[in-house]
Amino acid sequence: MKFAVLLVLVFAICCSPQPDTPPPAGPVRATPQAPKIVFLGDSLTAGLGLPSTQSFPSLIGQKLKEKGLDYEIVNAGVSGDTSAGGLRRLDWSLDGNVRVLIVALGANDGLRGLSTSEMKKNLAAVLDRARERNVPVILAGMEAPPNYGPDYTRDFRSVYTELAAEYDVRFIPFLLQGVAGNASLNQGDGIHPNPRGAAMVADLVWKELESELRRQKQ
Repeated sequence: MKFAVLLVLVFAICCSPQPDTPPPAGPVRATPQAPKIVFLGDSLTAGLGLPSTQSFPSLIGQKLKEKGLDYEIVNAGVSGDTSAGGLRRLDWSLDGNVRVLIVALGANDGLRGLSTSEMKKNLAAVLDRARERNVPVILAGMEAPPNYGPDYTRDFRSVYTELAAEYDVRFIPFLLQGVAGNASLNQGDGIHPNPRGAAMVADLVWKELESELRRQKQ
């Protein structure tokens, strides 16, 4: 029950609407010619409430540097973005030499109780465009708040599992696995990950990203 309440709060605060404008690139930069890794998401991706160097995309950028891997990290996280908003700015996000796209959208759709079929349609369009450009995708899922009932929760979760299977992409079932609901891993609002929590999210995403980058070098 405690987890369910906190999950509702995650959606209620981290997903406030914001203008549909392209976000600035993330703080971790390599050379202008470096291949890009793009993170398309909302405030959880943007690192709301954290120093720019502590967002999970930035922490992954640090891991890349430590391993001597030359990639540009683009943090395309916008607070309040829905799957439709992410789709609208996708072309900007995929500009340049993008080697991997991490998609972490849908939390705001769940907050607003938006149609899961529309969310699936939007995310499928993101995956289609990435496929057209031969950009591998890592899809990160979210969980719907429980106040819309078990049917909506089930359908919401199924959007991610079905798309991951249909498009055969790398899949993270829940971006906040092990972090949501744990006060010691979140900021004072009990919602956004603190530096420790962001590091756990980075580790979770890194497992899939590292495997993908290793595959590309084979």
